[in-house]
Amino acid sequence: MRLLIVEDDIHLGDALAAGLRQRAHVVDWFCSGVEADAALRSAPYDAVVLDLSLPGGDGMEWLARWRADKIQTPVLILTARDALEQRIAGLDCGADDYLVKPTAIDEIAARLRAMVRRASGRAQAVWQHGALEYDPATRVVRWQGREVSVTGGELAVLEALLKHPQRVVSKAHLQECLYDWDGSGPESNVLEVHVHRLRRKIDPGIVRTVRGVGYALGSGEAAA
Repeated sequence: MRLLIVEDDIHLGDALAAGLRQRAHVVDWFCSGVEADAALRSAPYDAVVLDLSLPGGDGMEWLARWRADKIQTPVLILTARDALEQRIAGLDCGADDYLVKPTAIDEIAARLRAMVRRASGRAQAVWQHGALEYDPATRVVRWQGREVSVTGGELAVLEALLKHPQRVVSKAHLQECLYDWDGSGPESNVLEVHVHRLRRKIDPGIVRTVRGVGYALGSGEAAA
């Protein structure tokens, strides 16, 4: 997943970003609502972790603005505000979940997975497409019941395609799933390399090339 963290506490933001990156997520971290707003309107994020006490505007104000502008990206509020009325206000404002600091990184990661699963209309924890299975919690990929070893980059591409199994995903979108906001992106051909390796490791037909547009998942059955 590509995640956006909005947290002005340097130590907490750094620890949160590091913990989520260790779990194979692409993470952008900003300290103000202004920076986060610009990023959210410019890149495809799977979810946002939002603090409420921020410079440049309270987090609740930014959340209300995003929802008013029809930005539907799932938002997890992570804050020290623990009063019942504050939790209710956050959820009523459009947050998908609300956690009070301090919270273990494993729980945050699990809540994010659940939010993204709900947003994509998936009830099951394991994503399945034909003979292909993917467990976001363990990051295990299986093809016809056999575990397949994939790299973090290959997994990011596969996960992005699995979120939209019936759609063609543009090359630009897939490339944005592979690197952070800081500009340290992949080389120009890295997407093609990842697709090639997925076909070799899983099945030649697992990813279809749609010329001039991007890529899409295959049927989920073994190629003839």
